Amino acid sequence: MGDKVADAGTRLSVIAIAQDESKLKAAKLARRGRAFKLLWTKSSEAEQAGIAKFAVECDLPGAAGVQTKKGRDGIAVVGFESSGAVFYRISVPAAKEEEVAAMVKLQAEARLPLPAEQMELAWRAGKVEDGQVAVTVAAARKEQLQGLVENVRGFEPAKILLDCEGIVKAWRAFFSGNDERAVVVSMGERNTQVCLAEGGRLINAVGLDIGMEDFSGAEALAEHTEAAERFAQDVRSVLELFGYAEATAVPVFVLSDGGSVIESIVSCLGSAGLKAETALPDVEKLTAEIEVGAEDIYEYRVPIGLASMVLDGDAEELNVFERLYNPAKKEVKKHWYYSAKVTGAIAVVMLVLLGVVFCSTDVAGDKRLSRLEAKTGFKELVQRQRLVKAVARHRQRSDVLKLLSTINSVDSKGILLNSFHFGKGEPARLTGQADNTEQLGKFEKNLQDKKDISNVTEESATQDEKGKKIIFTIKFDYKSFSKKKGRV
Repeated sequence: MGDKVADAGTRLSVIAIAQDESKLKAAKLARRGRAFKLLWTKSSEAEQAGIAKFAVECDLPGAAGVQTKKGRDGIAVVGFESSGAVFYRISVPAAKEEEVAAMVKLQAEARLPLPAEQMELAWRAGKVEDGQVAVTVAAARKEQLQGLVENVRGFEPAKILLDCEGIVKAWRAFFSGNDERAVVVSMGERNTQVCLAEGGRLINAVGLDIGMEDFSGAEALAEHTEAAERFAQDVRSVLELFGYAEATAVPVFVLSDGGSVIESIVSCLGSAGLKAETALPDVEKLTAEIEVGAEDIYEYRVPIGLASMVLDGDAEELNVFERLYNPAKKEVKKHWYYSAKVTGAIAVVMLVLLGVVFCSTDVAGDKRLSRLEAKTGFKELVQRQRLVKAVARHRQRSDVLKLLSTINSVDSKGILLNSFHFGKGEPARLTGQADNTEQLGKFEKNLQDKKDISNVTEESATQDEKGKKIIFTIKFDYKSFSKKKGRV
């Protein structure tokens, strides 16, 4: 294991651990006034990649064999590999918090690669522009998150953060980044993280299965090898996914250790029409009692970024672990995507929006996507991104936000809503299932009592094949939208 040790006497300090492909890397960072101080860095051997064992090497309290000392300084944070997460950038109308939350949920769940109950979600709202709120959504498989949670139980870090947020933070704080919108590229040995940042925060991210080992050297890169051309094509495709059809519409910063290989890669990106440049570490941003060079900051950029997030008190991180990990043993605030009030009706409104889109947009008629888009799962992601944009264009039709709010406020205990048809000039039709006729009757009455909803009628109600559920269809009028033109 390679260690670099410095002063350990600073009180306010954070130890951050992050997975770097086959290795684990850690850095202890301290805050002295406005300055950061790097106390030490550590790196595991490839075969010793277990985080519990590495925590012992980092002398973390609670790790096996490490005694908890009174007054021990520093807290721990752990980074979760963003390759295990997917990110979406969506737009919803500016509205009340609960309405925005519900719309974010319905758009996110419509694009998840797995059923919603197998995923964990987190979202962060951005600026309001022209009545629309831009939202970043992160989603990860629950089983994978739970696996990491079990592995860190011994030393209980204060937080588990997405490592791509650490990448953006490191670029902003130590690689001379700024608050303008930019793409930050962080290359590993076998993969690459491409992050879209604004205001020093992550707003979208995509992982590529290409890394430093795919490039044989600077001389080959200068001749535009197949790997270099493929990398440039992949980055251009990601920019298009981020919403930039023009390659020069946003600057691309490639994090660099100052070596010739990354310099040549950036040159290839420039030759491909991208507005690319290297981002070198600023060694003046870190003090230490050991010699720290640009290559050290680059090598430990992720744990350094994660640690500085905590020391700076960065709030509103994309916390996909919120329901699964709570070291303080505090009651977890129930989020929008687990609210019982929203759960029953959310599928309804999702189908409302999708129905509007399918009536007006031919998604299947798109041209063949690029090679990157055609990778497994990625093509579908791009198609869904276009679908979301189409939803946004038509969202104001039929006062969907008001309908969403109204349906969500209905007491629907025991009711599972399955589908919804809502077209202008005709009654809305709602299908679902109930445990018994009493529940169904109560739901119909509660729906009828709502303002703007009238003429609630039960079209059908039959038992399923097993005789355990009542399958029903209800129709009702909503405001004046259900009235045909000329109808009195």
